[in-house]
Amino acid sequence: MSLTFEDRRITILAILNEQGKVEVPALAQRLRVSAETIRRDLDRLEKEGQLKKVYGGAVPLRMELREPPFKQRMELHRAGKAAIAAYAAALVREGETIMVDHGTTMLGLLQHLRDREDVTIVTHSVPVLLAAMEHFAGKLLFAGGELNAPLQSVTGTMTERLLGQFKVHKSFLSVGGVSLENGITDYDYGEASVSRKMLECAEEAIVLADHSKIGKTTFAHIAALHEVSMIVTDAECPQEWLDRFAERSVELITAP
Repeated sequence: MSLTFEDRRITILAILNEQGKVEVPALAQRLRVSAETIRRDLDRLEKEGQLKKVYGGAVPLRMELREPPFKQRMELHRAGKAAIAAYAAALVREGETIMVDHGTTMLGLLQHLRDREDVTIVTHSVPVLLAAMEHFAGKLLFAGGELNAPLQSVTGTMTERLLGQFKVHKSFLSVGGVSLENGITDYDYGEASVSRKMLECAEEAIVLADHSKIGKTTFAHIAALHEVSMIVTDAECPQEWLDRFAERSVELITAP
């Protein structure tokens, strides 16, 4: 009886972990399938963020450690982020208190909430703070702390203590990566720690992540997938990813 893809996946990843590289001919011989089947398997595993294809085989996927500057991220995937922000804003009910994480998508979320006098926002993001001071009609609470100028946010023990004083309806989290294997991660340890605190303070933790973050692992762990209520991504997220997350009973939603 021939092996299923799931069986082949286990073997491929085990060899990759042990040897640091896999080659198509050797895998085909070992698994008793065609080279074309192995190439399709490697394509699928690459889309899942499990490895990186190279000529003749595959190598481990390098973990991403550095995030582009905030201004540069503002220009990336703008349509997808706009759709995510609009969907997220529609989740905010009358009279709710929400925590808004640091990230470019959060500015879009704020734009949709600008006239909501009934909503209270708690944030540690300097760009969100400045935008809300100009345009937000509701109540605003800023969780101050140690300023990280390059990231344009505040983090640290003081920030987390302030956040810990609240219990909110929803926290909207900005992340660096969403992986089936490694869960929710971010580039900066301080940011990841604040995001974790926001998750703990909320009845619902909602991750906003455009398609470029799905299948990616970054430096600092925030939470396991089962710890968040839902993940909202954009329409460019491949259907295969949606299916894989559904298999794990993870609510990955595509914003229309």
